[in-house]
Amino acid sequence: MLKQHLQFKLSQKLSPQQIQLMKLIQLPTQAFEQRLKQELEENPALESGKAESETVDDVYDDTYDDSGDNETIEAEDINIDDYLSDDEIPDYRTQANNYSSEDEEKSIPYAAGISFNQHLINQLNTFYLDDEEWAIAEFLVGSVDESGYIRRPISDIMDDLAFTQNIYVDESKIESVLKIVQELDPPGVGARSLDECLIIQLKRKERKPSVELAINILEKSFEQFTKKHYDKLIQKHHVTEEELKDAISEIERLNPKPGGSYSGGTRMIEHIVPDFSIRIVDGELELSLNGRNAPELHVSREYSNMLEGYKNSKEKSKSQKDTVLFIKQKLDAAKWFIDAIRQRQQTLYITMKTIMDYQEEYFLTGDERKLRPMILKDIADKIDMDVSTVSRVANSKYVDTPYGTKLIKDFFSEAMKNEQGEDVSTKEIKKILETVIGDEQKKKPLTDDKLAKILKERGYPIARRTVAKYREQLGIPVARLRKQI
Repeated sequence: MLKQHLQFKLSQKLSPQQIQLMKLIQLPTQAFEQRLKQELEENPALESGKAESETVDDVYDDTYDDSGDNETIEAEDINIDDYLSDDEIPDYRTQANNYSSEDEEKSIPYAAGISFNQHLINQLNTFYLDDEEWAIAEFLVGSVDESGYIRRPISDIMDDLAFTQNIYVDESKIESVLKIVQELDPPGVGARSLDECLIIQLKRKERKPSVELAINILEKSFEQFTKKHYDKLIQKHHVTEEELKDAISEIERLNPKPGGSYSGGTRMIEHIVPDFSIRIVDGELELSLNGRNAPELHVSREYSNMLEGYKNSKEKSKSQKDTVLFIKQKLDAAKWFIDAIRQRQQTLYITMKTIMDYQEEYFLTGDERKLRPMILKDIADKIDMDVSTVSRVANSKYVDTPYGTKLIKDFFSEAMKNEQGEDVSTKEIKKILETVIGDEQKKKPLTDDKLAKILKERGYPIARRTVAKYREQLGIPVARLRKQI
């Protein structure tokens, strides 16, 4: 027997337009400009810059009013009034009242250059190599990665030479050619491991006692060196503490990634464009939105003329109707995009203004210890928006402050209570932790237990595991690896 029943379910779904708006809000300035360029290319009904003196609204009002003339062109289907109402701004300006005037595109010229691998190949011309050696050397150079290392086993390279180059040699032959590759610049290129890379660089130096000792340490005691077992190194190599210190100083001046030092080729330089700017004017904070986030957009005049032509046409063919429906679709998309950009501007500004007011003491002083505990919900509640919206604004955008360009999400932190029961930012605790470690005796670094004890003495009772977590977030190694002599 079949049973039938009704079930009512209330669910919240975002429309495609709302999803697109959320994506627009999430975009930082440079990505937003790319998105704007894409929309202008794909939608001919959308144009940038100031509109002509006769606005498209005038044409629409004349072409599509509520009179009987429009019945023959199926005005109820086209519904132009839904897209352009009388109270719209004529040229659809989306210029914000508070944006930075520094909206001029600043391009960075790049000098033409050669690749890192080609730079190495060119150097091979200075060596006398027969055809077979040249082919092996060229293959080895092709195996060098961007850091300057060859990370493949010699046996694999030998097999590849046989299968791809028809060159049959043993490993000793490849090793001998590799020695030539390792003579190329920058020093250390062609190494197969970190210790080999450092040793190659040291052997290019003047062979003074500190350099000889450094080579000896890397060749015979590399593991003890990386673990900073200095007492064992002194005993094993029969040297004084001062001699060991000089040898370590030689090693620390070397480049562990020789490929990274090459600057002959064209490189893409990451250029951060702040989305906001905060200035202190007469003791007050002043916020502005980057002008590149506030473009001037309007609907194409050409499209309005096409609609007017359709109105004046006595015979309405199917192709003409199809064209009007296409125009309607593009107008709809253009109108929505203009509104979405306006809403994006408002959301960005309101959110950042609230963050600035919340952290006013920090922005006035630049003291990170003045940062108040602040989570996404604190801002979301103040601006009556969803937490996800605040997250989209904060995650990928930067603000230019008197103290440098900052990632907005870095202003958020959880709260912890000090001994007085006051809420303090975890950023404040991390700053103090960083200062304590910076002032420690490098010969005897502080363990996490001792750091926890010091913080407790200063009024911040946190556990050792929390200290370890904050230390790792700051990129500070454990005490043993901070040890110096």
